[in-house]
Amino acid sequence: MVYEAEIVTQRKIADGCYRIELYAPEIARAAQPGQFVMVRTSITADPLLRRPFSINTVDRERGLVKILYRVVGRGTALLAGKKLGRRLSVFGPLGKGFTVPPSGRFAVVAGGLGIAPLYFLVQRLRALGNEVTVFYGAQNRYELLLQEKLAALRVRLFVATDNGAAGFKGTVVDLLRAEGIPPVDILYAAGPGPMLRALAAFLREAGIARAEFSLEERMGCGIGACRGCAVKVITPEGPVYKRVCVDGPVFLAEEVVWE
Repeated sequence: MVYEAEIVTQRKIADGCYRIELYAPEIARAAQPGQFVMVRTSITADPLLRRPFSINTVDRERGLVKILYRVVGRGTALLAGKKLGRRLSVFGPLGKGFTVPPSGRFAVVAGGLGIAPLYFLVQRLRALGNEVTVFYGAQNRYELLLQEKLAALRVRLFVATDNGAAGFKGTVVDLLRAEGIPPVDILYAAGPGPMLRALAAFLREAGIARAEFSLEERMGCGIGACRGCAVKVITPEGPVYKRVCVDGPVFLAEEVVWE
């Protein structure tokens, strides 16, 4: 599951945000929406650990995997500086992804870089001919990424920014309250923890039967050995801790203990 992937393209798409395309045919063939990869960004021991990245999309025919990321530390800064043709050690695909029914009506809620795993999901749902409504929020209009690509998928798209520079003024949860959630079979979401916590509370009020959330946690190994990404969930036997890297990153919203 560890592959040497060649960098095919790398583009800066917003301030501090990049979209990198890797030639990794084995990963492209196996990847499912919601899964992730662990990438070694340096050939030295600094940084020592691989970095987790959601799979943004794949091109199975061409063997390509795309990752959307923001520079937040040394590992991602090193990745942003990689040149075309360089090879990266990539471990994956990993984790449990989203449920993708063959038919139905679906809503997707993205906060900031939460669009990274959700874009792949929207592509898959639309390819199956499903109706998809996307609610997308960010701090400002420059952080609303991939809007043109979402529009090309012919989804119903609603956007919100904290400062009102684009779309609704407020958070994406405020947007949902204002617009109302259309009748859906599953609602999917990804974004920062506080956003997901607020969204889970709103969905309980709204009586949404099924919601799947992709959680963001720091990961050390990606295979559950270090238990550094444990999250508290409710089971029939009571509260337990599950590992985001192997039991997730996708969980039912109702099972997560939002502490």
